Amino acid sequence: MLTNKHSWQIRALLFDMDGTLVDSTPCIEGLWTHWALRHQLDPAAVLREVHGRRGVETIRIVAPHLDAEQEVRQLLAEEARTLDGTMAMPGAADFLAQLAGLNWAVVTSAPADLARAKLQYAGLPLPARLIGADEVSAGKPDPAPYLAGAASCGVAASECLAFEDAASGIASACAAGMPVIVMQHHHTPAGLPHPCIASFAQLALTHQDGWFTINLKDAP
Repeated sequence: MLTNKHSWQIRALLFDMDGTLVDSTPCIEGLWTHWALRHQLDPAAVLREVHGRRGVETIRIVAPHLDAEQEVRQLLAEEARTLDGTMAMPGAADFLAQLAGLNWAVVTSAPADLARAKLQYAGLPLPARLIGADEVSAGKPDPAPYLAGAASCGVAASECLAFEDAASGIASACAAGMPVIVMQHHHTPAGLPHPCIASFAQLALTHQDGWFTINLKDAP
């Protein structure tokens, strides 16, 4: 529950991955740029739709004439070979270290196997619960991923706090009925009505009797 706009008491934490826990932007944008050029599409138009979405849904938006499932299989195979440059977002390693044995999950638009590979490559702990692109029938901005994340943690969606960076993911979490903290990234929309952070070090965390208390440091 939101106690005020800079403090939360909740029972589970749900994290997006790309742009929130790990930064693999150069890898992702390079892959999609090459894919767009290969299909004679405008790379800038494609990149506007990529962040926070499952690849299959991005392709259905920007190239409905293509076989989205087949194209995604090729892109994922390429991405799995090009994790170089993937790194943890600021403060993510220390923040997740505080969550060992506690109630948290990753909710990502990447397939589960690729998500685990990226987290491991970036030196972050693997979650006991992970909702990947291949485990929901509809991806972000649909609320299904975050509702599945809440269910995996055994709590109501309103008892979760989501961490997101992209417009589609923020919309997904909000539609699921949970508050959101936004990790600022170059593609994060401006003027959001949610608190934004540049590092997880800006958050103070305590846990007692199954409840997290999170405070935004130095909030007015």
